Amino acid sequence: MKLILNGRGGKVGRKLAPALEAAGHELVELDMAAAVIDFTVPDAVEANVSEGLTRGLPCVIGTTGFDTARVDALAREHGVPCLYAPNFALGAVLMMRFAKEASELMPRAEIVELHNEAKKDAPSGTAKATAELLGGDAPIHSVRLPGLVAHQEVLFGGEGQLLTIRHDTFSREAFVPGVLLALERLPTLPPGLTVGLEQLL
Repeated sequence: MKLILNGRGGKVGRKLAPALEAAGHELVELDMAAAVIDFTVPDAVEANVSEGLTRGLPCVIGTTGFDTARVDALAREHGVPCLYAPNFALGAVLMMRFAKEASELMPRAEIVELHNEAKKDAPSGTAKATAELLGGDAPIHSVRLPGLVAHQEVLFGGEGQLLTIRHDTFSREAFVPGVLLALERLPTLPPGLTVGLEQLL
């Protein structure tokens, strides 16, 4: 597939670009693209995606911290599918799924998310999505330090016990299988913004 990768020179883009090409995709400019992938910064997402959506191009968004409602409305207006995932690592999706299941029996939980100090949004999109799965009131603690990539743990406390569900991303290559899955399934999605890689599993 011919793709435009917004954020190609960024931390994720530098890992994603060669992986997309190795999988048989071709990276092109917008006027030649069949789909848009965005891994940029929160302030740029809406403008980047709107350029693609107005041309009828489906989009995959990995940037967090943008206004999902506006992008959803734009995608619906143009009748184009768009997928946003706060985390494309399959292990992170499983971590959230297991946390939701654990919360049914151990409702007292707190979330600790750790990212590199360059990450623009805090709390992370993954932490917010996890909190929503847990009922929306789990406290989130954000850590921003050099040397980190993306890490999250959900702590469940009970009388005499603690359950910890943790996922660690040590390299941004962990996002590649999720992005490839999203591209494969993108044509099957309805117009508008679908949220979460778990919708494809």
